[in-house]
Amino acid sequence: MATRKNQTDDVLAPVTLAVGQEDLLLDRAVQQVVAAARAADADTDVRDLTPEQLQPGALAELTSPSLFAERKVLVVRNAQDLSAETIKDIKAYLGSPVEDISLVLLHAGGAKGKGLLDAARKAGAREVACPKTTKPAERLTFVRGEFRALGRSATPEACQALVDAVGSDLRELASAVSQLAADVEGTIDEAVVGRYYTGRAEASSFNVADRAVEGRAAEALEALRWSLSTGVAPVLITSALAQGVRAIGKLSSARGGRPADLARELGMPPWKIDRVRQQMRGWTPDGVAVALRAIAEADAGVKGGGDDPEYALEKAVVTIARAARSRR
Repeated sequence: MATRKNQTDDVLAPVTLAVGQEDLLLDRAVQQVVAAARAADADTDVRDLTPEQLQPGALAELTSPSLFAERKVLVVRNAQDLSAETIKDIKAYLGSPVEDISLVLLHAGGAKGKGLLDAARKAGAREVACPKTTKPAERLTFVRGEFRALGRSATPEACQALVDAVGSDLRELASAVSQLAADVEGTIDEAVVGRYYTGRAEASSFNVADRAVEGRAAEALEALRWSLSTGVAPVLITSALAQGVRAIGKLSSARGGRPADLARELGMPPWKIDRVRQQMRGWTPDGVAVALRAIAEADAGVKGGGDDPEYALEKAVVTIARAARSRR
C-alpha cells in the first residue's frame, strides 16, 4: 500500500516525505528509514518529534554537527501542524540538508501546510504515499499485498474472509496476516481463516464506533449492518460507541502533554491516546453531549425500550458521525 511517488528510491535520502492519514503506513515509512539508518550505523540517534516539540530554532540545534559524528533520523509527525516559523526553518534546511541526517516529514496531505509539501517535493524529497483506506476493495488489496510480501499464498476467498472477520483496521489486518503466515503451512484458504477468527465478529463493534466518531457515516453504517448480520449483540455496539465518544470527551478536556503522561492521567494506553487525537478533530463539547444523548437513547432502544433495535443503532451512528463533523 505504501507506494513511492518520488524521484529517488534511496531509503536514506536526505528527506523522506510520508503523505497521508493511514497510521500503519506512516509508521512503516518511518520504520523503513530507521532500519536502513541503523543498518548503516547501529548507533543512529532517532528523534521522534511532534509540532509542539519542534519549536522555531530547534531544527538548527538538532542538525548541528555532533562530536561523535553520529547518524541521525529526525521524524517530524503531523508536519501540517507546524508553526509558520518552524516551516521556514525546514524550508531553509531543505536547500542544504546535512550529510548523515535523514529527515522524515509525516504530513496528512490536503491544503493545510501545503507550502511545506510543495517545498519538500521541489527539493527532491523521497515520497511515500500513505492514503487512508476507506473502501472494502482497498482493504482486500492490502491483505493480498501483505501475503505476497511474506511470500505466502492465500486464496481470494481467504483474503475476503479475513477482511470480513477482522474489519477495517490495517494494523489488525496486518497482524492477522502475519499470524496466519507464521502458523499455517501451504496455501491459506477460507477454512483456515474461519478456524482462526471465529468469534472475532464481536470486535467489529469497535470498528463501528471508530468509523462513527471519525465522521464516516456511510462506512459506520456498513460496519453496523455487517456486525448485526453476523450476530454481534446490539448492547456490545452501544457500549463501543459510548467508549469511543467518552474517550474523545476525556481527551478534549485534558491538559496537553505527551501520550504517556495523558495515558496515566486518563487511564488509556498510549497508542489509544494517539488514535483518539486523530479522531477528535472536528468534535466540540456540544457535539460530545449530543452524541452521548444519542447513545443513551439507542441503549434504551436495544434493551427493550423500542420496537426496532437496528433502527435505534443506525440513528445513533448517524448522529455521532454528524457530531464528529460539527467543527468542520
